[in-house]
This record gives sequence, structure tokens and C-alpha cells, in this order.
Amino acid sequence: MNSQNDKLDLLLDKIGVLVERLIPSPELPVDLSANIAFRWERSGDAGRLVAVTHPHLFDLNDLVGIDAVRDEVIRNTAQFVASLPANNVLLWGERGCGKSSLVKGLLKLFAHRGLRIIELKRWDIMALPCIIGLLRGAPFRFILFCDDLSFDEGEGDFRALKTLLDGDIEERPSNILIYATSNRRHLMPEKLSGNSADSEIHPEEAVGEKLALSDRFGLSLGFYEFDQEEYLAVVRGYAVARGLSLPDEELRDKALKWARLTARRSGRSARQFIDDLEGRLLLERSV
Repeated sequence: MNSQNDKLDLLLDKIGVLVERLIPSPELPVDLSANIAFRWERSGDAGRLVAVTHPHLFDLNDLVGIDAVRDEVIRNTAQFVASLPANNVLLWGERGCGKSSLVKGLLKLFAHRGLRIIELKRWDIMALPCIIGLLRGAPFRFILFCDDLSFDEGEGDFRALKTLLDGDIEERPSNILIYATSNRRHLMPEKLSGNSADSEIHPEEAVGEKLALSDRFGLSLGFYEFDQEEYLAVVRGYAVARGLSLPDEELRDKALKWARLTARRSGRSARQFIDDLEGRLLLERSV
């Protein structure tokens, strides 16, 4: 009898070990004081905050040609970290003009005052109530950063985002704002066919619902393609920062040739040109 009991106990022990292996150990909460940037990672139907150990601390002084927009975003964020009323922010417009860099650069200015940035993808919008629940009451100020946010026809997530921006029955914590970037001014496709009478009895209501999403952002700031002189000013700024000693006329000619070749005039294009130019000059010197 004792032998049978011993075998049963041994079997139960083995089963216990197997069960422990199947059930993941609870993870310690992410340390919000030891890191300044995080991303939301989906895990099944839930998710978790993961620290970004090497955040891109962009220098906002490198952003040329968008001074008015930059100053507005900095002012709004300064109010936010000072626990004063501030707005959600939507940065929309041309690609490569510094929308994402502007948001990332806020960390360099405000992290020491308690600002934290959490990056999430568009498809994580439905996890916002969970994320907000985790951050409520934390002694920091959080920007939930959604880069390249847009919605296609038929997607219902934009209605959920509208509710979350305005606040549903649960009050949104005062230590959280949403900053988003998009190539679309109203985050939704705007098609002429969407206004036809056969698609909606009241087409103005359908259009109004789409436009209402961007209206939920208190600050909606546009970025436009640089003109030639703005583009050249950015190029010169990068050249000085990299210590590239090139006659201005030569730098201008090369920069304009690059713009014609790539069919772009933007901050990103200017930086890519300087990367290429610096590489060429270093290669020539090494030969």
C-alpha cells in the first residue's frame, strides 16, 4: 500500500512540474522610472509594456523649416508636464518633413521632468483602455504615440478611437495624452464616390463622421512639402552639423541634383543627401 502511495505521490509531483512549465511565470511590471521610452507589444488578446533601452533622442534643433509647428508642440507638451491643461496632438501632411522626429525629440527636452513616451501601432488602438488602466495613477506624464495613423473604409476602430479621445463613461487620466502622425489630414480616405447620393441617404452625415475623428485632436498641425530655399536651408544645417566643408555653390548644386533624382524635397531627403555626401567624401579621402 505504501509503495502505491509513493508512486502516486511521485506521479503527482511530475504532473505539478509539468503544469508549472506550462503556466508562464508572472512578469514583473516594467520599471517606469528606469526608462523613458516604451512600446506596447501584443501578446494574444492582451499585451504588455516593453522598455526601449536605446531610445532615439532626436535633437529638435535639427528640425529646420517647421519652427511654428515645433514651437506649438513644445508649448503644449510643456503645459502637459507641468500638470496644466493640454491637448491631444495630430501631426499630418507630407512624408519626411519631421512629424515623427518632432514627437521623439520631446523626450530630450522633457524626460527629466517626468515625460514618458509609449509607442503603439494602429492595430493596438483597441488596447487603449488596457494601457490607460496600467498607467492611471503612475507618477509620470505619458504620451501615447501612434505613428502613421490612418483608417481605411469599413474599419470600425476609428469610432473606438473617437470615444477614447473624448472619454467614455470612464474619465481619462490627466497624465495621458495621445500624439499621432498621419499622411492624411482627416485620418480617413476622402473619395468623391463617398459623397454620391446612391451610397448614403445623407452623405453629409457620413463625411461628417469621418472628419469628426481628427476634430478630437485639440491640436491638428499640418506639414507641407518644402520649397527649394527651405530644402536648401535644411541641407546647409545638416552640413554644418556634420562638419562638411564644401563651397556653398557646390553644396547647393549637389543638393538640387539629389532632389531632382529622388523627386523629393523634405527634411528626410535632405538628411539622406547629407548621408550620401558624407560617405562619398570620406571614401574619396580614404583612397
